Amino acid sequence: MDYTPGISQLAGLLADPGRAAMLWALMDGSARPAGELALIAGLSASSTSGHLARLTEGGMLAVETRGRNRYYRLAAPEIGVAIEALASASLASRPPRLRDVPVSRTAPPALRQARTCYDHLAGELAVGLFERMTHSGWLVLDAQRVELSGDGAQALAGLGIDIAAARRKRRRFACTCPDWSERKPHLGGALGAALLGSLLERGWVETTRTSRALRVTPAGQREIMRIAA
Repeated sequence: MDYTPGISQLAGLLADPGRAAMLWALMDGSARPAGELALIAGLSASSTSGHLARLTEGGMLAVETRGRNRYYRLAAPEIGVAIEALASASLASRPPRLRDVPVSRTAPPALRQARTCYDHLAGELAVGLFERMTHSGWLVLDAQRVELSGDGAQALAGLGIDIAAARRKRRRFACTCPDWSERKPHLGGALGAALLGSLLERGWVETTRTSRALRVTPAGQREIMRIAA
């Protein structure tokens, strides 16, 4: 199957900064009226109407009618995945001298705090956890390679993580993954996936139906901060 026409169509829809801003505002799974999206994108009502029509016709947005108002949301979770992948790619492709520029805080707060990145944890929570595990010596960095120390293996096993099973996966055991909202790395690979699985099993984070944002429970707020503290 030739995906080229579809890729070109989506790229064309994302190429306009106003449309990109409106899509970005809907990354948290919310549905918003045209007037609110116009304010976010800094566009006139007439321009917003035209852009929303194009995004809807292009399959990127769905419309919900609530009384006399129309609300717009991402048409499918895959749209959000694609937008976040582009955000990560834009960070990786920036010149090194620009990569430490403070991140714009336009991303939805729920996504900034904690979210899934493929099958592992991302966001402020993930970056903070990765930094603590590195500073404590649980993880040892060598370029983009991540090694798990003996102390780290023992500590993570105490969280119910099967280190041996993670090593048997047919993928990288552990690696850094660029975090687009924090512009710092978080933990990826099989170990990152196992860590997220442990947090979910313990009820410290919970998935949400409408987006990849994760809800951090009160117990999670307390217990996750104790990891590698």
